[in-house]
Amino acid sequence: MHKLRITNIIPRENHNVTINFEPVSGEFPTYKAGQFLTLSFEFANRELRRSYSFSSSPDVDEPLSITVKRVENGEISRFLHHKIQEGDIVDALDPQGLFIYEPIEDSERTVFLFAAGIGITPLFSILKSALVRESKSKIVLAYSNSSPEVTPFKEELQEWAKKYPDRLQIIWIYSNSKNLMTARLNRDYILSILKNHLPAPHQDVLFYTCGPVIYMDLCRFTLLGMGFDESQIKRETFLLPENEEDDDDETEKEVDKTTYSIKLNFQGQSYHLDIPYNKSILDVGLENKIKLPYSCKSGMCSTCISNCSQGKVRMSYNEVLTDREVENGRILLCTGHPIEPDTIIDVF
Repeated sequence: MHKLRITNIIPRENHNVTINFEPVSGEFPTYKAGQFLTLSFEFANRELRRSYSFSSSPDVDEPLSITVKRVENGEISRFLHHKIQEGDIVDALDPQGLFIYEPIEDSERTVFLFAAGIGITPLFSILKSALVRESKSKIVLAYSNSSPEVTPFKEELQEWAKKYPDRLQIIWIYSNSKNLMTARLNRDYILSILKNHLPAPHQDVLFYTCGPVIYMDLCRFTLLGMGFDESQIKRETFLLPENEEDDDDETEKEVDKTTYSIKLNFQGQSYHLDIPYNKSILDVGLENKIKLPYSCKSGMCSTCISNCSQGKVRMSYNEVLTDREVENGRILLCTGHPIEPDTIIDVF
């Protein structure tokens, strides 16, 4: 755990706030563009963790910073918006996340960034790293908001566009636009953007998307339909979909209510745990005072990735692991439920 001091709090458009930090002692671990920071808080003898993407870039001389959107019923987001002050010290875990950009200084590629609202946060970090570290690569940012007045980082992005006029193209998309054809991102609009900015060969193209799930699915399915490979398309999810169930599916589903025993290997020790059907492996591990790695508890980050070396695990939600990784035994502790007896889990 790291101690970080808040050095500055900057209000942003549309109920967002940027928080700058400095390490209290020593150096903060190196992070990568696109990763997130997990903050840990103690309230009434319970630990709450929340993860926020870095809006700063590790390749730019600027403070370590995150940007947080106020959530009406969000306990931590309201605390960060209304309670914290400059000089306060908070606890933070090591940077995490697989939604990263790895600069290659001699590369000459085109990077498309599709952002909606506060989804710009990790993409702003990626944009800055790509422009600073790669002198030949070009960045195309398609940025969706309801209006110019509520667009986070609008002025900062305009400054970056002025600084790199030949390498950064920003497509501002506003839903209040009078031109309905370009008021919202849609399949035809994506095709048009790529037609105007897509270089050849296509192998040197990367796509990063961040926003609501339906927004990212639109980007992904359109790009896959154009023939791009899965490996070229990255996505970062902030919120769970409101409803993952099919409203038209009224069939009665059989629920396995068996309690399965598992062996959990972590930091050189083995733990034998009984996992009831309505609790995840992470839930039971934490109840047994095992200091397992975790952050989002929702299957949307990579902090609790582990390996199932024996038996089988069902995940109630997975926004991180690929089908191949799942086939090879990778699981998420936070949404993982054993479905066979004597399952063995190895925590990284």
